[in-house]
Amino acid sequence: MSQYILRLDDASDYMDVKKWQRMEELLDRYGIKPLVGVIPDNRDLSLTDTYEQDPEFWDKTARWKEKGWELALHGCYHKYTTKEGGINPVNKRSEFAGVPLDKQKEMIRYGVDVLKSHNIEPRVFFAPSHTFDENTLIALKEESNIRIISDTIANDVYFENGFYFIPQQSGRVRKLPFKVVTFCYHPNMMKDEDFEELEIFLKGRYSNFVSVQDMKLKERPISNFDRILHAIYFAKKAIKT
Repeated sequence: MSQYILRLDDASDYMDVKKWQRMEELLDRYGIKPLVGVIPDNRDLSLTDTYEQDPEFWDKTARWKEKGWELALHGCYHKYTTKEGGINPVNKRSEFAGVPLDKQKEMIRYGVDVLKSHNIEPRVFFAPSHTFDENTLIALKEESNIRIISDTIANDVYFENGFYFIPQQSGRVRKLPFKVVTFCYHPNMMKDEDFEELEIFLKGRYSNFVSVQDMKLKERPISNFDRILHAIYFAKKAIKT
């Protein structure tokens, strides 16, 4: 039986407050404790020019933390500065991939410090647009205690280069034949039908959902099956593009 993780991207002081409140109420109904990507210092104009600044945002993160939600470091500024895909080329844009190591270390250090100033000790990292490179991993090792990455395509959690990689395979809930599945949602962009689809899925499968805190992470090396899944996914993506 698959284990499911619900991941929510782009939480910040510039977000759609009503949609995030709707998501929180929905997840509370079914006892779901998601993985939430918090942008430390949001400078993404697509967000800051769209939403009013929420003065209560950091109070909300304190409430989420109290509920047992896992608060992750989601980039630094959420600004894309390269057209690189890195080691997880889901997109050809990145805040991290292709950026010099010293700059990445500076961003990781600053992002972690911002979260710590709000009593958040991040254990998990995921990059905007899913893109990062080997230098990102070095920066995380040298500038943080983060050793869990939410991203890459695989059947199960695996351990490589000193990190646990929790695979992230879908942007919506659906039945997939993998041991661990992460569904990635962007509440800011969700429509009514997205919330309705999610609730229908939760009604029937809420017991399959686990929090990152409850997962028993093992130092399992990446398998050949994981590598095949990864290759198939990116081969199909290349054909589409």
